Amino acid sequence: MDRKKTTEFLGNLLVSDKFGGFGKYWASEVSIDPWAAKGKPKRVDFMQFIPAGQCSVSEIEKGIFVCYEIKSCKQDVYSGNGLNFIGEKNYIVTTMECYKDLLPDMRGGKFYKHLHEVSPDSSGHFGIMVAIPYMSELTDEFENPTELDFEKGRWKLAVISNCRLGLRKKSTTELLFCMLRSGR
Repeated sequence: MDRKKTTEFLGNLLVSDKFGGFGKYWASEVSIDPWAAKGKPKRVDFMQFIPAGQCSVSEIEKGIFVCYEIKSCKQDVYSGNGLNFIGEKNYIVTTMECYKDLLPDMRGGKFYKHLHEVSPDSSGHFGIMVAIPYMSELTDEFENPTELDFEKGRWKLAVISNCRLGLRKKSTTELLFCMLRSGR
């Protein structure tokens, strides 16, 4: 499967796996600081807002933002696009093969150096989700990854590297406006 199809597959899987159902607030292609004076504006592939509740203003204001960056392969990770981790939680959504390719760079510090060079405002609080067949286990897929095939079988996203909750620098109002402006 080529990069474009893999990206589309992962994006569709994220939408169906994590954003389906009542009370899910999310947007795609969310532009942050689109008129930034320094450098290029930021864009987050997918952003989700998870309120603490919906019955009071304080519950909404206590909500958190989760940002998702879709990366089809290692070259996509190092392309200089994306990796805008501006939420309390942030995830790279990728394939098991890409995750395995990135492991040495993450352990050796190359990935973190790249992250802070291309997106110095990004949070270091991020995790990784990988696409695996619906009835598979992460450990089995790590040992012997199944080739992506969106026409065969059901797939799911599994968290292979947990994300710790971090702090965000943008206000709830600003990020909700950015999500609304994206039009989904």
